[in-house]
Amino acid sequence: MSKPPFIPRPLVRANQWTILLFTVASWFISPWLLLVPLVCNLGGLLFNFNPVIKIGRRFLKKRPSDYIPEDVTQQKFNSTIAITCLTLGLIGFTSGLTVMGYVFTIMVALASGIAILGFCIGCFLFFQINQLRYKLKKNEAKV
Repeated sequence: MSKPPFIPRPLVRANQWTILLFTVASWFISPWLLLVPLVCNLGGLLFNFNPVIKIGRRFLKKRPSDYIPEDVTQQKFNSTIAITCLTLGLIGFTSGLTVMGYVFTIMVALASGIAILGFCIGCFLFFQINQLRYKLKKNEAKV
């Protein structure tokens, strides 16, 4: 039986810090800075190549399996949420819809900041969606 794929927690944290720092920097420097976490996460989602994760692997002091594992499927779900918010934020800022830009970038900055502190909002949503699917499937089987 093979182990399920995982990402070591320090690499997930590095990605969360990248999202947070570049998002906050985009408010003060340029909205185009949102492209850094956006492209990195899009690469991870579409091609399984996130430069932050790849570069971060070089700095791990222990074997990847020695760290707390983070589920790849869950991380891709979280990346989808981040990509959506970063994209809508960038569209808002570059099209003159500043309020829209701030709303979506504040959401992604808060989510990544809260995740760094230990509570993953995306993981919570992922769990709730799976619970709902299970209940719907269970009710469907009864009918």
